[in-house]
Amino acid sequence: MPKVSSVIVPYATYLRVYEPLAAFPEPERGHWSRYSRRPDRPSYQDELRRSLADLLPTPPVPVPVHESGDAFVLEIDGVLCVCPWRTRLRGWQALGELADELPGPVLEAVLPEFVRRQAAQDYERWLARNPDARPWIRTSTWQVPLHWFVLVSDEERRFDKGSGEVPPMLRYRTPMVQARRRVARALRTLKDTIDEGPLIDGLVDVGRWLEEFHPRSLVELDYGGLVHTLPAGELEDDHSAADVADGIEALRQGDGAGAGEAYARLVERWRSVRDRRSAN
Repeated sequence: MPKVSSVIVPYATYLRVYEPLAAFPEPERGHWSRYSRRPDRPSYQDELRRSLADLLPTPPVPVPVHESGDAFVLEIDGVLCVCPWRTRLRGWQALGELADELPGPVLEAVLPEFVRRQAAQDYERWLARNPDARPWIRTSTWQVPLHWFVLVSDEERRFDKGSGEVPPMLRYRTPMVQARRRVARALRTLKDTIDEGPLIDGLVDVGRWLEEFHPRSLVELDYGGLVHTLPAGELEDDHSAADVADGIEALRQGDGAGAGEAYARLVERWRSVRDRRSAN
């Protein structure tokens, strides 16, 4: 059986914000400056493996005891940008969502009620001391939420088939100001043309989240581990951001048929992903 450290963890996709180093107060700024010079920075797969390893003991450890000191780092036009993992905070938030995602017996088997109750109490106490805390990373499993695609454009799409030990990659990156502008425009169109629904609710939520960050930040939508479950041909042909943009533009123009065609393309593409989830 392979070690946890060598296992590829699929299924998770990510929406990340990279803030310029200057946006962080000291001493955190100094920490990230030093961290960026490390030659051995861990990957998102390393973070997932650590989380899985914490679930192996009895009782399991659903949330790390200490906050992570790791981050994703990019240099854009000479500016160092940092996306802290904040694994502990995200663990608490994910724990609160599990009840809606897993059947009761499965949830109890994975994380007994007393473990969840203790974690919730710890989170309450921590949040009282850190009321403005927010994650730099949002995670989804077995899908990319459709409202995430509103933030990016097809021109920002980057796909690499991978080769040998290098896995495939599909991601988008866009300046924060562009992401916020797209959210605002899409919300105006959707509120004028359709009833309230999950797409609007999701956009309102993600728009509020984006407002928490420095205006010179970078937003990244990353298919992450989902690339390990989809054939390369499907990844190469996946232009979901273009389909979402086409659908919203069709609504703006009053073209219901065009909007329906774009939505049908999305439904068909992501149905195949859901089918794989069911098979597993």
